[in-house]
Amino acid sequence: MTKLLTKEHGFLAVDQDTPNVWTIREQLNQGWEKVTDGSFVSSTYFDLAGMSMEEKTLFFEAAGVQDILAPTPFNGAPGDSVIVADVMTSSPMTNLEAIYFGLTGNMAGSLTNISFQETIYARVNAWVINVDTGTWGGMTLATSNQLGSMSATASDRVYSYKILLMGDPITATRVSLASTRHMLQAIAKEEPDHEYMMRLMRSYQLQQEPDVD
Repeated sequence: MTKLLTKEHGFLAVDQDTPNVWTIREQLNQGWEKVTDGSFVSSTYFDLAGMSMEEKTLFFEAAGVQDILAPTPFNGAPGDSVIVADVMTSSPMTNLEAIYFGLTGNMAGSLTNISFQETIYARVNAWVINVDTGTWGGMTLATSNQLGSMSATASDRVYSYKILLMGDPITATRVSLASTRHMLQAIAKEEPDHEYMMRLMRSYQLQQEPDVD
């Protein structure tokens, strides 16, 4: 039977009180963490423990992201830009590795420690205020790139990350992100014992790698 799995990332508002120094507005923060000045991460996971207890493998059929609004800058100007990445993986990342994913993806030389196979789905969007939208301060989608293998997993978790990276320089005094929903459509199937055990061992090895911030 096909399953639709969902996880949500909450609202975020960050203030630039002094140039290039950003602070999370805590009363408008739903689960986000500041990693460096200008970079923020929200992380959660899909709990697949019930499936793993039944010794089934999850095969992904589709993945997607639902957003309500574009990033909203306050007091912005043409040229202001942000990168917003949505990532779902079969192996965990530290917050710093997630930031690297937003910059370099899972390509050769990336410091994410996440391979193509471990990247189930990712979407990286670049938003900018251009001369047309600058009159009302809105952001336009400049580029949207998707990557990932949609590889099956026997892990009891799929990790879900949302990443915000500020452009440099950026004049906006505040940037807010509306809530987001990550979605995975998958089907759980039994595999031959040998294939399942090999996949389970690989999933276990990935989850036991050092988790160091």
